[in-house]
Amino acid sequence: MNVPIKTPDEITKMREAGRQAASVIEMITPHVEAGITTGEIDRLCHDYIVNTLGSVPAPLNYHGFPKSVCTSINHVVCHGIPDDKKSLKKGDIMNLDITVKTADGYHGDSSVMYIIGESIQGERLCRITQECLYRSMALIRPGARLSELARAIQEHAEANGYSVVRDFCGHGIGAGFHEDPQVLHYDGYAPEADLVLAEGMCFTVEPMINIGNHQTKVLRDGWTAVTRDKSLTAQWEHTLLVTATGVEVLTARSDEDLSFLAD
Repeated sequence: MNVPIKTPDEITKMREAGRQAASVIEMITPHVEAGITTGEIDRLCHDYIVNTLGSVPAPLNYHGFPKSVCTSINHVVCHGIPDDKKSLKKGDIMNLDITVKTADGYHGDSSVMYIIGESIQGERLCRITQECLYRSMALIRPGARLSELARAIQEHAEANGYSVVRDFCGHGIGAGFHEDPQVLHYDGYAPEADLVLAEGMCFTVEPMINIGNHQTKVLRDGWTAVTRDKSLTAQWEHTLLVTATGVEVLTARSDEDLSFLAD
């Protein structure tokens, strides 16, 4: 496993990539409401990334993916393809996954959950899933192991009656959209894959948490992953940099309280 250590110049470029990804989410958030289609969300994000940021939406044409963002609604775990067939409606929950590739060639990757109107089940699931992400982030520091992050996610999810998706994981990120290491969200590391974190490593943590069981399947389009039991699912994601003393959240948004990470 060849896990890149980012140079100071690369870290500067990753900070800009993360800032851009966060800015896309902040731009689109006021538009995500009942009545909008995921196709329109995709177009707004694409135009902002290309015309305002001067960057590229990394998912577009990535291994044939046809759109610029991923929109995953209700029981769609990840990689939902935006379209104009249906509008968002009250009671839906949706994950929006944004990855920007800057003009310098570096990637910022983040995803968030939206609750359309009210959904008691959805609100609790989204909150617990974000807590899973935050609990893992709080453990990141040189010398920590990836398995510690995974256990924190799994224990919190299962303590609240949920399950952790095993078929998808986080990943290293930089000049490559997906780099080493693979970042599991459940305690499933083989000893040789249980990486010890070091300053300068950069990766995503992006737990996918289901109300039902953890099993998923991919639909015939080759992309859309859904829960097999059609239960609700949620995901939050940040791009993270291991620092000398802890973690820097490269995709931090202005609406987040990350004071729990303070030294």
